[in-house]
Amino acid sequence: MALTAITNARVFDGEKTAGVRTVVIDGGRIARVGGEAPRDSEIVDGDGATLLPGLIDAHVHSAPGSLALALRFGVTTELEMQGMNTRENRGPITDDDTVADVRSSGFAITPPGGHPSELMPEGFRPKWDLPPVMPLMPFSTTPEEAVAFVPQLLARGSDFIKFMIDDGSVEGHPGLPSLDQATVNAGVAEAKKYGALTVAHALTVDATRMAAEAGVDGLTHVFMDQPHTAEIIALIKDAGMFVIPCVTLNASMMGITGSALADDPRVAARLDSKWDETLRSSYGRYPQGRLDDVYDTVRALDAAGVDVLAGTDVSMPETFFGGLAHGASLHHELQYLVAAGLTPARALRAATATTARRFRLSDRGRIAEGLRADLLLVDGDPTSDIGDTLNTRAVWRRGTRLAA
Repeated sequence: MALTAITNARVFDGEKTAGVRTVVIDGGRIARVGGEAPRDSEIVDGDGATLLPGLIDAHVHSAPGSLALALRFGVTTELEMQGMNTRENRGPITDDDTVADVRSSGFAITPPGGHPSELMPEGFRPKWDLPPVMPLMPFSTTPEEAVAFVPQLLARGSDFIKFMIDDGSVEGHPGLPSLDQATVNAGVAEAKKYGALTVAHALTVDATRMAAEAGVDGLTHVFMDQPHTAEIIALIKDAGMFVIPCVTLNASMMGITGSALADDPRVAARLDSKWDETLRSSYGRYPQGRLDDVYDTVRALDAAGVDVLAGTDVSMPETFFGGLAHGASLHHELQYLVAAGLTPARALRAATATTARRFRLSDRGRIAEGLRADLLLVDGDPTSDIGDTLNTRAVWRRGTRLAA
């Protein structure tokens, strides 16, 4: 395979703007950062553009065609927080450079009848083919059940273990069955025995406290039921947890649609009618929420040195999961993070190097020699204007350029 040299581009390496203008791809890897383009290489002129690591959406739920849609927006990896793309099912995805790569928790530990069952309309059945191996459904109501499921999930190919801590109060279903503290504690402790990463769904301050007490590694949401306090920020910081705020999801829960994003011609050109309709809708389950409170919380977490990761909670093209679309909404999330007070560079780190580090993806998320050539070339300078991430000029997945 011929070498490819991307030249004359501003290079954001996942952490910072690097003082180089050339990146060389050899096969599926980054062969060189800086220096001159090899004489025999194919040249991609990056003049006026910025080269970024492929973006990582740290919170998704896959649907038919969603990995291909994500890649069209330069999202080269998606982290599935409930779904079927565990190791035993994703063999074809791993070698398919027309779709985003994926890592998955499998299904989360939750009680029977617990979250997310309340989100599905009565009688709704997703319309897609079943995977070769059906995922394990780890319904748990006791510490003993949670402990027993952890090694089974890992053996079946879950890349991390997720716990649902949700009483339904934010989703309009107060009194929903939820994990208790003892069950979360026991499940997390068991996961740690195997060296497994743990994450928790927590939309309230109380659920966040439960996750921190249990020693969970990361939160897949930021709480939205009340303003932050110095105490809860310190609790998250001292626990060493990362946070995936999913501001896009919180906005949708409050009834804010993605219509403005859908109107952007850079987005509209890449969405079919079903995803366009979904993006223009909203969850609308928590209209009493205040987006400014979420902004303040995200800003406080960042100021405290908590690792903030970019994720969306995008799911399937259905209006009851509205306000979100694969790929497009990660760019929206970056805009939300900047609106909350992060610098564009910190927001970009949240979708690249920081997420890769916290999810132990050592082969991606940065532009460095020897790493996967997952790359996004965009016109303009997103370290100055975060909206420039949507100016897609080229996308590479494992060194293979996505056809326009």
